[in-house]
Amino acid sequence: MPDTAGPAMPLLELRQVDKRFTGTYALKRIDLAFRAGEIHAVVGENGAGKSTMIKILTGAYRRSGGTILWEGREVALDTPSAARALGIDAVHQEVVLCPHLTVAANMFLGDERSGYGLLREREMTARAQAVLDDIGFPIDAAAVLADLTIGQQQLVAAARAAMRGTRFLIFDEPTAYLTRQETHQLFALIRRLHGEGVTIVYISHRLEEIFELAQRVSVLRDGSLVATRAVAETDERQLIRDMVARSIEEIHYKEEIPKGPALLEVEGLSGPGFSDVSLSVHAGEVVGLYGLVGAGRSEFVQAVFGRRRRTAGRIRFKGREVEIRRERDAIDLGIALVPESRRDQGLCLNLEVGHNLNLPIFHRLAPRGLVDGRAEAEAAQRQIDDMRIVTQSHRAEAATLSGGNQQKIVIGKWLSHGAELFIFDEPTVGVDVGTKVEIYRTFAKLLRAGAGIILISSYLPEVHDLSDELHVFHRGRVVARHRSREVDAETILKEAIGV
Repeated sequence: MPDTAGPAMPLLELRQVDKRFTGTYALKRIDLAFRAGEIHAVVGENGAGKSTMIKILTGAYRRSGGTILWEGREVALDTPSAARALGIDAVHQEVVLCPHLTVAANMFLGDERSGYGLLREREMTARAQAVLDDIGFPIDAAAVLADLTIGQQQLVAAARAAMRGTRFLIFDEPTAYLTRQETHQLFALIRRLHGEGVTIVYISHRLEEIFELAQRVSVLRDGSLVATRAVAETDERQLIRDMVARSIEEIHYKEEIPKGPALLEVEGLSGPGFSDVSLSVHAGEVVGLYGLVGAGRSEFVQAVFGRRRRTAGRIRFKGREVEIRRERDAIDLGIALVPESRRDQGLCLNLEVGHNLNLPIFHRLAPRGLVDGRAEAEAAQRQIDDMRIVTQSHRAEAATLSGGNQQKIVIGKWLSHGAELFIFDEPTVGVDVGTKVEIYRTFAKLLRAGAGIILISSYLPEVHDLSDELHVFHRGRVVARHRSREVDAETILKEAIGV
């Protein structure tokens, strides 16, 4: 953790800042000061007001009331350009760059180099590569952004912000899609910027990162500021109590469910990215898959779900050998996949919450070819209530909800379908601890009803604590199998790394 000697003057200060949406408070009279040159963490559940505060500070939202001071002087911050002119920038959880452009073009977006009406592409590529090399990001500046992993795209967004002369930089869940090595690279950049006097606001649901990086931490709950504490004078238990009024023991909620008959039996399954995988999943059982990014876990489950072709192996479902050539085959059998990227693979963001929730069952809601509007609304509302989705109504666009509530939609749409085998690929990425508990309780509800679960998670404590049986992947193969309670986390990590 950085040196905390000597409190600095506030660079940016919020005084009684409000934000209201159609009568609902998203922020309530926030008083918060960010000191010059500090790393200041902000934590809270989804819907606590973190995203709203970011958008106010970056000029995307206009505040409804209160005052913002920059170096002691009142400022409007009513447009993104006004925020950038002061040196305020943000690296968002969901990359907001242009996937069809090169890395260099994205890094110079809005600040392109040109001469005689032509872009100086070679100059921008050379400059971007120099920046990437200098900060230790092994990324080709000439590569097209869409060809990079989500984690690499996140690093490009961070590099872009770092090279723009930023004085106040907000990181919003920056490690959600990063590998361990990419996280180390990002942290090195954050520490470097901190050493150069940049004020960092760091937002993360991964509390261990707060204690590794930050000097102070502020907690938001229901749009209000609950507390601001020195990191050295608090702990994880206190922060969780501040955020959700819930003890740390409740976070990895796990019920003991008797194991039932086999639902899925896979023998020697092979395909692009994985080879010779065999496992079984029983009713009432959580089977965990752990490995580093690229180890073959997601490729394997996508083959089981019919999203990716397989080249060898057999699949039995409920004792009968089956052919799963496409997703519809898996869905008809009763297999559901909650994918790794909810925004790209799990949601129609421009459609209503209710429409997303009802996607797998519209054939039931339209027995004569026309959708029964009343039945559609009732089915959506049941899942909104069961999953505790925070939304103004089932008619709100999915894009307007927080990340945690979007994830609840992705899960909730399969509950009405009546699936029996649920594949969860990184189900708690970017969601708060309160939403995690609700997702884990949903797991227990599914298991009690006789379902089976395949859980993929890059967060080792989660997959270790929740799984009944754990399969460790390394370079596309299962290299170890454990009953979770009979192995320690260090052993699992060594197996995944291959040492």
